[in-house]
Amino acid sequence: MNNQIYDVIHRRRDVRAQFTGAPIPDEVLHQILSAAHAAPSVGLSQPWDFIVVRDAAIREAFHEHVQYERAAFTATLETSAAQRFARIKVDGVLESTLSIVVTYDPDRGGPAVLGRHAIADTGLYSACLAIQNLWLAATAEHLGVGWVSFYREPFLADLLAIPAGVRPLAWLCLGPVTRIETAPDLERHGWQHRRPLQTVLHHDRW
Repeated sequence: MNNQIYDVIHRRRDVRAQFTGAPIPDEVLHQILSAAHAAPSVGLSQPWDFIVVRDAAIREAFHEHVQYERAAFTATLETSAAQRFARIKVDGVLESTLSIVVTYDPDRGGPAVLGRHAIADTGLYSACLAIQNLWLAATAEHLGVGWVSFYREPFLADLLAIPAGVRPLAWLCLGPVTRIETAPDLERHGWQHRRPLQTVLHHDRW
């Protein structure tokens, strides 16, 4: 049995602090984006787009926004949680080689998207599968990926001139890293712990 795919799945981490800023060869970036674009999608709608962000001014502006949202979240926490959160880095926007913003277009493949009539979110799920493909491909190439979620969609849509109706689903920092941690950052910092499989496994009924 080939265990390489399982190794990649379990090595994948959300990277924040380990980016080196070293370049990514064009052919490697193309391979990673091709893997993302090969993801399955409801009705073959392929509702994603990928914006490769290298511009320093854009990254600086986004990073400033992320820090503002981090502060807003911190203000909602009790003292002990705020102290734990202060030790956690939430982005590698400035340190990573580049970023990839994945968007979701609900009108792609319409007006009748086969398989989406009963569950509208299957289009959104499809875009998330593209993100997972990208993440696993990057891990296989020994690159780090960090998903930044401390942002407001309208801000990012305006910053990147994303068309109306298209959602900026994920800002992903990408690049070579000094190392991949053996445990997730949030677990290492005591924020949350991974649940064992048996605690979430059911048979036939809940």
